[in-house]
Amino acid sequence: MTLKIVVPHLPESVSDATLIAWHKKVGDRVLKNDSLVDLETDKVTLEVVAPESGILREILKIDGAIVISGEVLAVFEAQDIQIEAPQIPDENDDFDNPLTPSIRRLLREHDLDASQIIGTGKDGRLTKADVLDVVNQRALQEAEVIVPPVAESITVESLTELEFSTPASNLRPEQRVPMTRLRAKVAERLLQAQQNAAMLTTFNEVNMQNVMDLRNQYKTRFEQKHSVKLGFMSFFVKASIEALKRFPVINASIDDNDIIYHGFYDIGIAVSTEKGLIVPVLRDADQLDFAGIEQSIVEFGEKTRSGRLSYDDLKGGTFTITNGGVFGSMLSTPILNPPQSAILGMHAIKERAVVENGQIVIRPIMYLALSYDHRLIDGRDAVQFLVTIKECLESPAHLLLNI
Repeated sequence: MTLKIVVPHLPESVSDATLIAWHKKVGDRVLKNDSLVDLETDKVTLEVVAPESGILREILKIDGAIVISGEVLAVFEAQDIQIEAPQIPDENDDFDNPLTPSIRRLLREHDLDASQIIGTGKDGRLTKADVLDVVNQRALQEAEVIVPPVAESITVESLTELEFSTPASNLRPEQRVPMTRLRAKVAERLLQAQQNAAMLTTFNEVNMQNVMDLRNQYKTRFEQKHSVKLGFMSFFVKASIEALKRFPVINASIDDNDIIYHGFYDIGIAVSTEKGLIVPVLRDADQLDFAGIEQSIVEFGEKTRSGRLSYDDLKGGTFTITNGGVFGSMLSTPILNPPQSAILGMHAIKERAVVENGQIVIRPIMYLALSYDHRLIDGRDAVQFLVTIKECLESPAHLLLNI
């Protein structure tokens, strides 16, 4: 039976995708759910798999092609075939690690043993990033760098032959590579945010002592009960929601000449990846407890590393939190995530000398930044919003007792 391999349905906000690479050639025999081709959009990378076992008969779109929803990529002939592949430990045997099709493909292509790779996913599961790390390490070990013995021996003719492929101290190599769809979209949205919003940033500082004490006191029991670590992000999400309830305009957005007040709290958590910045969204975050927030964040991390983030994970959002502190940032002015009207920036926690009750004491201090669209949000609301977050974090009982 002849089947058509088509581009999966793309959301309305995504017009097209770029074909990154075919993993199979014409005539290859493949098994059901084997990865055929990867497509990259401005949000996520999509993996198109074989609908049945069979043979890839014809490829209609080459690497680098721009494709749209429903467009035919290839012609596939379904057949009842068996392919002998390198042995991979059974998922239910000694190595309890469900493997996605893309991970199985990488293991086969690079002749790797899954049981010999340490998984960083939930419950020690193997992720795509874990396998790629091993592949990259092997490539570095096998690579041989050839350097000309003396600079004087490099002539115009030999320099032409090198074509900048040989690293040498007296050469000035350059490399031109196209932007990924994700990087290009991030650049476009950041420029759009600066051009289309009257962006302003207000700052404050928060004493993290009480949050740290509470976290240290209960983190072991919390992890034992919920199987997830108690981090700082859940406190900031809860504090932000409380502040958003008190100042609904921060949770609003501008649509032409209208203001849309959102009666729900979808909180975006900015995540930096090798391909660029992405913002998965916690849906109805006000209905999640601390454990639910932390579990959702861990799941986002696993999906990001394994390339399994979906459009539903990324679309929408009414307010965003970004944490530059994990990279050591002391202070920054985060850029809005359109069409949202505000974004909260967290930074590194540092011990600082502060005055309490007339005495100089050392406290763990974090600087906070709130960037906002001044067309919609007045400075008073922005400042009071940030003060509310500060008060909630310095007195965590506000969050636990809902007062």
